[in-house]
Amino acid sequence: MKTYRVTVEGQTYEVTVEEVATAPASSGGARPAPTAPATPAPVPPAGPRPGTAPILTLAPGERPVPAPMPGKILAVNVVPGDTVAAGAVLLILEAMKMENDILAPGDGKVKAVKVQNGDTVNTGDLMVVLE
Repeated sequence: MKTYRVTVEGQTYEVTVEEVATAPASSGGARPAPTAPATPAPVPPAGPRPGTAPILTLAPGERPVPAPMPGKILAVNVVPGDTVAAGAVLLILEAMKMENDILAPGDGKVKAVKVQNGDTVNTGDLMVVLE
């Protein structure tokens, strides 16, 4: 057994350590160290998690275009009433120093634009509503 003095955050502790001998090679090697019993993971509180978008309520036939990641709106290319084709660039979102085109998921008409240039969005925030 060996005794060591350890200082952690200004507090000094004396620790005694016992050396464990390994089993001879003929018996299959070293013994596995005993494991501590597993403790259950903490249960998160009920309700929405921080950083998640609220549940959207849309009319039948409306399609949301949510933010795929957090970022800043650099350009809005559509206004309510515009007709767009699938793949049309609705707006440009800057995230991690990169410009990301946000595309129309399908053909439709722009019902609402919920963001403007300079806005900051989080993942899942509603940006455009198509019908």
